[in-house]
Amino acid sequence: MGGVLGLCSVASWIPCLCGSAPCLLCRCCPSGNNSTVTRLIYAFFLLLGVGVACVMLLPGMEEELKKIPGFCSGDRTSGQVNCDVLVGYKAVYRVCFGMAMFFLLFSLLMIKVKSSSDPRASVHNGFWFFKFVAAVAISVGAFFIPEGPFTTVWFYVGMAGAFCFILIQLVLLIDFAHSWNESWVEKMEEGNSRCWYAALLSATALNYLLSLVAIVLFFVYYTQPEGCSENKAFISVNMLLCIGASVLSILPKIQESQPRSGLLQSSVITIYTMYLTWSAMTNEPDRRCNPSLLSIIGYNTTSGHPGPGQGTVQWWDAQGIVGLILFLLCVLYSSIRSSNNSQVNKLTLTSDESTLIEDGGPRSDGSPEDGEEARRAVDNERDGVTYSYSFFHFMLFLASLYIMMTLTNWYRYGGPGPPPPRGRFRRSRADGGRVERGGSRASGRLRSHGTCRARTRGRGRPQAPAYRSG
Repeated sequence: MGGVLGLCSVASWIPCLCGSAPCLLCRCCPSGNNSTVTRLIYAFFLLLGVGVACVMLLPGMEEELKKIPGFCSGDRTSGQVNCDVLVGYKAVYRVCFGMAMFFLLFSLLMIKVKSSSDPRASVHNGFWFFKFVAAVAISVGAFFIPEGPFTTVWFYVGMAGAFCFILIQLVLLIDFAHSWNESWVEKMEEGNSRCWYAALLSATALNYLLSLVAIVLFFVYYTQPEGCSENKAFISVNMLLCIGASVLSILPKIQESQPRSGLLQSSVITIYTMYLTWSAMTNEPDRRCNPSLLSIIGYNTTSGHPGPGQGTVQWWDAQGIVGLILFLLCVLYSSIRSSNNSQVNKLTLTSDESTLIEDGGPRSDGSPEDGEEARRAVDNERDGVTYSYSFFHFMLFLASLYIMMTLTNWYRYGGPGPPPPRGRFRRSRADGGRVERGGSRASGRLRSHGTCRARTRGRGRPQAPAYRSG
């Protein structure tokens, strides 16, 4: 009897899984706009894929799979699978390939959707069960792609997409700083100006103080009296550019054009530029100019100082963790943002047409948002969409590529055989296979809204003793 009741309960959820509104989520959450809830669910899809990719990188995962009798084998004709593809970098590439293709498909499908009355909007805002199955099917199918040149080609695609997502991440960061400053300035003008002025000044001072501390630490740990000239150049140039950006933000001409601009936005960009500078210097192959974070805080992972051909095997590095945290915050912010900054909205394709309305606007039929359907998503896009469906999916497509490069530390596996151990330093194979740092012998430069910029450069890591699979 209990089983029958359970099946009936599950059956009652089917309309929510297949309908045009995410009512299943809204029954356990406060009422919200359809546009916001939909973006949160797509963000959850992406984060779920990130979690699966992280599981593929767990140390010892391959050994655990090999313990299953008859599961791992290189002979596919016998019905067994190659565990070298199920774990490690190859697995991350395939999981992220499935996520990227899922969002790219929806990006193409949702071009020129103007309102929720468009039949394609129903696909975008509903049918979650079928979309989840489709995403899983694409990711699983990616594991059956022949090895061939797939890994190398997808690496370069991921590197280009990740660079574009970094630019979008920078735009969203500027939008966040602008909204933050605008909100506090409005509250300061409404009343209790001293309190809000002190809060605004404290936040700005804290950002600049952290940036100053970062610069000092960079010169102490990432430079040497002789050598490390590139690191010295990175730190000095970015520091001067950030000082220039801060001075420009308070010039009278800038204040006339942008009355709400100020030092808070510049301080946020400055501290983000310091992160980009640190991220660039962690790619320095010279260990004297690039100490590990664990060695800086006094924890030795190896006995003695590592030589030029030695590496500390770690599951992940601090730069990757910080990059993942920024990625999560960026995706969540892009899912719930409702900025009034018209310039940023144009960059994100959310207000370039007259059909777009503000997120959270009233319904076209004039009915109240709260009532007997208060626990359901409110369709606030009957008169016009609040954001570009196509661009939102394209941004998640780029986010999938960015997280792929972040999880793999921007490394490319070149050569046949099993993937290298997961760690900050990868060991070369005796048969000639190797792992290279993305962008070897090439340098890239990021500009932050025409103000601060951080130059990133990657080179091949020093090779350690030959690695052979067990």
